[in-house]
Amino acid sequence: MRTAYIGMGANLPSPAGSPAATLAAAVRRLGTLGRITAHSSLYSTEPIGFTGQPRFLNAVVALQTNLAPRPLLEALLAIEREFGRDRSRGILNGPRSLDLDILLIEGLAVSEPDLEIPHPRLAERGFALIPLAEIAPQARDPRTGTTVAQWLQRLFPNPADALQSVAAIQSDLWRPGAGGPPCAGQS
Repeated sequence: MRTAYIGMGANLPSPAGSPAATLAAAVRRLGTLGRITAHSSLYSTEPIGFTGQPRFLNAVVALQTNLAPRPLLEALLAIEREFGRDRSRGILNGPRSLDLDILLIEGLAVSEPDLEIPHPRLAERGFALIPLAEIAPQARDPRTGTTVAQWLQRLFPNPADALQSVAAIQSDLWRPGAGGPPCAGQS
């Protein structure tokens, strides 16, 4: 089993409810692909690119799984569809009911059509790096050895700058034991 770090985001309601309810339900669904060992806090983040849309809720989960990268990606896309995502419609970086991205897989680099691991823009995305650093600061890019903490330091040399676009929020829907996402490890 390898640990895959899955980035999650939503800014539109889904059949599960609000974006917070969607992310909590999606974590439970991700648990069917392996074992959730950690999840970050929930973050409210500014949209990137297309700014005329609601703020996103973002989080990262650590998923121990036996799935190879391509089947994992296919499973994530199927979960997105279950929650109302239609990738054939919409605006690039536009609003969505659920977005699931493979950010890193422990010790694995992949470069295939439509599948790049680590995620090709991970080092540029505070909305993914901040929650990833919360649960896996020492996770490494297998190609360069750079840690998530080092990427975050490069992106935000002044840590206060990170708070301008990414803010941790509290949600009862996100707390384990209160109907929030299950987690075998930390919360």
